This record gives sequence, structure tokens and C-alpha cells, in this order.
Amino acid sequence: MSEYQVIIQQSTQKQLRLVPVEICNRLDIRINALANDPRPAGCIKLKGQQNRWRIRVGDYRVIYTINDTTFTIFILKVAHRREVY
Repeated sequence: MSEYQVIIQQSTQKQLRLVPVEICNRLDIRINALANDPRPAGCIKLKGQQNRWRIRVGDYRVIYTINDTTFTIFILKVAHRREVY
């Protein structure tokens, strides 16, 4: 399996700056792990959304899309579970 390139949108980078440091470190590990496995155990394809996936990191959610033809992952949103949907 080829390694994917993970691209974090600028608006998502701003969202990450507002997250507490200890949670941000956990998010960083999980986001970087997507490069090796874009559909890890526990990820869910969002219903009603075309090609949007979700992973859980504690009370936070990471919403992303996968492009298998160009091997890229776009991180669209990172937020607390009460705010993400």
C-alpha cells in the first residue's frame, strides 16, 4: 500500500490551535497515522456525504476526505463532538 499525503486545510489549522495541547498531540498522532492507513479501525463513512470520513479522538472528531487516485487525504474539520456536525 502506498503512503498517502495528508493535507490540512488552513481553516482546520486554525481550529487545531484552539484545542488544548494534550488533545492536540493525540490528534496529531491520529492524523499522521492516516497517511499509512486512511481507513483505520473505527473510522466511519458519513451518511449523506459523498466521500467524507470520520475518526474519533476522545471527544473530538476529525472529518476528512480520501482521494485514492492521487493518494491524498484532505482534513476538512477538527472539532469537539458537539460542534462538528
